[in-house]
Amino acid sequence: MINRALIRLKIIQIVYAYYQNGSKNLDSAEKELFFSLAKAYDLYNYLLMLMIALTNYAQKRIDVAKAKLAPTSDELLPNMKFVENKFIAQLEVNKQLTEFINNQKKTWANDQELIKEIYDKIVASDIYKEYMASEDSSYEADRELWRKLYKSLIFNNDSLDQTLEDQSLYWNDDKEIVDTFVLKTIKRFEEKNGSAQPLLPEFKDDEDQEFARRLFRRALLNSDYYRHLIGDNTKNWDLDRVAFMDVIIMQCALAEILSFPNIPISVSLNEYLEIAKLYSTPKSGGFINGTLDGIVNQLKKEGKLAKN
Repeated sequence: MINRALIRLKIIQIVYAYYQNGSKNLDSAEKELFFSLAKAYDLYNYLLMLMIALTNYAQKRIDVAKAKLAPTSDELLPNMKFVENKFIAQLEVNKQLTEFINNQKKTWANDQELIKEIYDKIVASDIYKEYMASEDSSYEADRELWRKLYKSLIFNNDSLDQTLEDQSLYWNDDKEIVDTFVLKTIKRFEEKNGSAQPLLPEFKDDEDQEFARRLFRRALLNSDYYRHLIGDNTKNWDLDRVAFMDVIIMQCALAEILSFPNIPISVSLNEYLEIAKLYSTPKSGGFINGTLDGIVNQLKKEGKLAKN
């Protein structure tokens, strides 16, 4: 699940913290990096649990309505299509998700106000109304409902984002990327797999895990060389006057460009320019792009960089 875009983002965060906290313990910083990545995987599972929590909340609403002293006919015989959604029923018994819940003891029980807010938006949505009115009771229709609901009402939800930020500082910048993993997971679910439906793994393979470790260590261990290159190519600028985050971003970009011959230079540059949009000033992108471009051209002329 953890892709290289998220790895780069986390490395920028941890390298920045490494210099800010002053401890300069590389092993401890590396452990913090992988702990931070593990927390992103926790968020992935937690957001899968959210869909189950919303369904359970809907069931409770039905139960409460039925228990009234004088329930209406609609309350006694409600449309059960939403709470009996086949995709959610499969997700609820998923072996990997169940193991996560049992091990982490995570729950949405203390966030019922948020659950109610999201549920009310679901019920008011055209997506929900069309689904409930449709005669299509297939597994595919049930799965598609949640793909649409997630993309429309959970993907960009300020209340949810604030709740997650309050629960973990590690989740501040993770949700947008993790949301894409949840949507990918929904699309991959197949009814025939039952409870054994595989979720996305924490790392796609050992190569991505090694990419994270190697990039992080190279960024720090070769920092003097990278900063020398940056200093030589920031015309009319004293390196001390360059925004610290800009230096960190360029330092990590150079570590990747010089340490991974199989990754095209353009890919690395584009990835770090995207990160600059998140963490730096509006003018930083052009400054970082121009500086890195100058360094790449210099290294190519000196025969120190052969890839394109």
